[in-house]
Amino acid sequence: MATVHLRIGDLVWGKLGRYPPWPGKVVSPPKDLKKPRGKKCHFVKFFGTEDHAWIKIEQLKPYHPHKEEMIKINKGKRFQQAVDAVEEFLKKAKGKEQGSDGKGDSKGKKSPNKPLKILEEDDEDLSALRDPSEKPVKNDPHFHHFLLSQSEKPASSMEPISKRLKIIEEDTGSTSIQAADSTAINGSITPTDKRIGFLGLGLMGSGIVSNLLKMGHVVTVWNRTAEKCDLFIQEGARLGRTPAEVVSMCDITFSCVSDPKAAKDLVLGPSGVLQGIRPGKCYVEMSTVDPVTIAELSQSITTRGGRFLEAPVAGSQQLSNDGLLVILAAGDRSVYEDCSSCFQAMGKTSFFLGEAGNAAKMMLILNMVQGSFMATIAEGLTLAQATGQSQQTLLDILCQGHMASTFVDQKCQNILQGNFKPDYYLKHIQKDLRLAISMGDMANHPTPMAAAANEVYKRAKALDQSDNDMSAVYRAYIH
Repeated sequence: MATVHLRIGDLVWGKLGRYPPWPGKVVSPPKDLKKPRGKKCHFVKFFGTEDHAWIKIEQLKPYHPHKEEMIKINKGKRFQQAVDAVEEFLKKAKGKEQGSDGKGDSKGKKSPNKPLKILEEDDEDLSALRDPSEKPVKNDPHFHHFLLSQSEKPASSMEPISKRLKIIEEDTGSTSIQAADSTAINGSITPTDKRIGFLGLGLMGSGIVSNLLKMGHVVTVWNRTAEKCDLFIQEGARLGRTPAEVVSMCDITFSCVSDPKAAKDLVLGPSGVLQGIRPGKCYVEMSTVDPVTIAELSQSITTRGGRFLEAPVAGSQQLSNDGLLVILAAGDRSVYEDCSSCFQAMGKTSFFLGEAGNAAKMMLILNMVQGSFMATIAEGLTLAQATGQSQQTLLDILCQGHMASTFVDQKCQNILQGNFKPDYYLKHIQKDLRLAISMGDMANHPTPMAAAANEVYKRAKALDQSDNDMSAVYRAYIH
């Protein structure tokens, strides 16, 4: 994009990393948010999202001259909603301008023209784009935040976080941290001043790191395949040569790898995490592993004076990219609170579940349910085909009934289109089923449904579907 001269209030198209150009407005950054060093850039609030970012000048274009061009190359629903939000503002702003023209003094003096502003410079909240007297509806992304704003204030012990978050404690002892009503936090996430490390740039880790960077966090990355780090270095991340080096350089280090063996190798292996742990260093294990592995890792970290939190995530690659993961955390409560801005950047909500191991248990239960459900969907589609019924009609009926969900729609569409590009690896959901069954055995609790589903996934793996999406379990029924 060509370099342009912009000022506060200008409407723009901004391009950030791998994302397409998106409509936004140049705004004043929060007072405590420093501008990236050595870069000529503007702070931009993006329409249709709650996202803000420092965007390089060469990645910005004026809104109006390039509107038609951008609309032609971007067709998504969320993109169109963002453009509609801009146009709605322009319409309202024009009405206000005309109304103010008639309020001049008796001599007819007019105030000089000023650059059009979507919101006041110190208010970056998109709630200004809707009627403030109108309550959000259930399918509005702000609805959940509206409900939260009506709840009781959090306990005084949670006051440091409650300025930016709503914290809800239930009788179970679990705690949920969610992004507060955007008007309460001035429409943006204030990133922690702690140095963040991230180990593992797979399907989930890549989206998480992108969102951490986009929200202004200082991130150092490492990946077993070093080439995967290049894109994030271009987006402003720093490079660590080994896990030990990342931990030694950072205050909080996250990891997100494939399975228990990878998680233990990362911590206990040569140049591993444990070698960089010093008193006060925080380590956050985001991998989906079993409770026994979590206990071993927690003991290893805390014995060295480190602080440990497990925080596996529920979601998919797409939800990771969109910053809409659900984080399940357990372990050191103070680390959980220190990670608040990171969890806001990567997810739509997070839960604190108590002592280390509880999050691993809950995550395995969730993935056991999801994996079993996916296998049942595949079984239903193949049974429909075997009995002469239309698979598309089955999908249409499912999507109109009480089982309707984005998950059902997307996975079924992928199956019908033969598109098994991984959003969540089949080999990983099979691993989670295996770990959940083992956990059931240890608790002397039967898991026959999960055991049956696990066998179907094992057959799919034998058919070379491991690196495809979990929906490729469908192929176990047709071969």
